[in-house]
Amino acid sequence: MSSSSPASAAPLLTTPLNALHLELGARMVPFAGYSMPVQYPAGLMAEHHHTRTAAGLFDVSHMGQLCLSGPDAAAAFETLIPVDVQGLDIGRQRYGLLLNDAGGIIDDLMFVNRGDDLFIIVNGACKVGDIAHIQERIGHLCQVQPLPDQALLALQGPQAAAALGRLAPEVLSLVFMTGTAASIAGCDCYVTRSGYTGEDGFEISVPAAQAETLARALLAQPEVQPIGLGARNSLRLEAGLCLYGNDIDTTTTPPEAALNWAIQKVRRTGGARAGGFPGADKVLAQIDDPALLARKRVGLVALERVPVREHTELQSPDGQRIGEVTSGLLGPTVDRPVAMGYVAPAFAALGTRVNAIVRGKAVPMEVAAMPFTPARYYRG
Repeated sequence: MSSSSPASAAPLLTTPLNALHLELGARMVPFAGYSMPVQYPAGLMAEHHHTRTAAGLFDVSHMGQLCLSGPDAAAAFETLIPVDVQGLDIGRQRYGLLLNDAGGIIDDLMFVNRGDDLFIIVNGACKVGDIAHIQERIGHLCQVQPLPDQALLALQGPQAAAALGRLAPEVLSLVFMTGTAASIAGCDCYVTRSGYTGEDGFEISVPAAQAETLARALLAQPEVQPIGLGARNSLRLEAGLCLYGNDIDTTTTPPEAALNWAIQKVRRTGGARAGGFPGADKVLAQIDDPALLARKRVGLVALERVPVREHTELQSPDGQRIGEVTSGLLGPTVDRPVAMGYVAPAFAALGTRVNAIVRGKAVPMEVAAMPFTPARYYRG
């Protein structure tokens, strides 16, 4: 999320659900160039808890959607991301990282093999640059088709399957990180069982012209309430998930960001498909020799009830600057201040004590495992 002076700011874009948000009493804020609902009248805390206990509906139509098609699409996409694309079965989804030539993260994304194409979802603030980058690098190898007329909704929470299954029973056969085409309330959807909250749930791509019909059908289910960006942020932080622009950006490599798990073995070691992505020499060297890392992303829990926000300096117990918080808040589910940030590798071990400097006062924190609350993805 970035800001600019009102004088220079372009008019905010709106999603296909803008009128519905206003009808529901949402407080709208600028986000990624769009007017987006930060919360509804129930408020952030109630929305967060409702998603953890029932089902929340999120408008994420600001995200970018595109597809790559053609016989060489998977091989071409592998030249841009350090991820196994060619080995992904039809109907399976994977997390990916778009890297620059220095191994820095241009964006993180999700993609699914739909058989006829690779369907990709990228972050809203990055989508124009991402699509241009992909077109420039591999547009001669496959067809790159942006999908600006698709909206995106996320239904998240332990009762999401019950609510969606009532409208489209076929989605109940999906497990985490799989997808299928489905007709929901007469709308032509592509559904993946995935999300950004740590809960079971679904992301639903739908034509913009059908988005309001779909949203109203979902909101008519007794389990479902509308949820804004505020709770989306607190949910994802408790789940230990990175926010692009805060926790990862073009200055961070996947190993610094503790995202080695996203780089499958076939892209790391030996064989014809190892390496071959932007920044591969640097990224693979950092994986092989962690001593090359200058910093590492960690989870942090405050030992006092003081919220520690982004950009807060982190110090060693003897007062040396060792890093910075990149996301932080009072976690509503865990009921204590949680954060993630970067520290010097010597301070990255679980249980290490560090101090966050909040308004000149040292707040003791401890390096902690993420997620802060257990993930509840449905794996069958």
